[in-house]
Amino acid sequence: MSQTFSLVDSHSLGDLQVFLSRAQRVEDGSVRLISGSGVLAVYVAVLVPAGLLDESATVLGLRTFALTDVDTFDVVVPVRSLLERLNRLQGEVVDAAAAVSVSLPMQVNTVTWAAISPPRGGWKELESVEASMLESVAKAGIDEVAAAVPTGTGEQIVQRVRSEVWGHPISGLEYVPAGAAFAGLSLGFFGGPDPVRIYETGPWTRLTSERGHVLVKRRAWSLQR
Repeated sequence: MSQTFSLVDSHSLGDLQVFLSRAQRVEDGSVRLISGSGVLAVYVAVLVPAGLLDESATVLGLRTFALTDVDTFDVVVPVRSLLERLNRLQGEVVDAAAAVSVSLPMQVNTVTWAAISPPRGGWKELESVEASMLESVAKAGIDEVAAAVPTGTGEQIVQRVRSEVWGHPISGLEYVPAGAAFAGLSLGFFGGPDPVRIYETGPWTRLTSERGHVLVKRRAWSLQR
């Protein structure tokens, strides 16, 4: 397995830095990197169930980046470690148009969400939605969580409040939990001129904008359709 990947230029390096920095502010955990056919798929977790009894959906963010190499790998590494390497490389850039080789940090093997992979095909397109509406839903949820969780509140209570707020379906989009809007806002996927496209297959829902994808996997027993 390759221990490096090569981004096409420093612009891609900067995009990956911004994406991972946003993800780290939400959850300073791990990132899944899948390389194949000259494309790097970068998955981050925004919301995950706290345990077997938590019926919350799994909400992931995804960005893809072009590579100059075609090596294949599927690894999970700490966000912090990868960001440190990217930041160091950004300071060493001489030619902005030149490819940038990134070495992989040490892998981690205890991340349960990384074992969940969305299907590649079979997606059915649903009605699109304006990004501004999703932004409003996300901001309202952030305010609700902040009001319900005073400083110093225990982790179990915090998790329960977040699960309730972000698990609530969006009005008019009952198959999309509010957590998907939170993920899109937090990762910087909203703000473009085009509507957000929505797709569904089985227990999966995907929100796609020109800036990235939000993937939602509902628990099998919590399916609404």
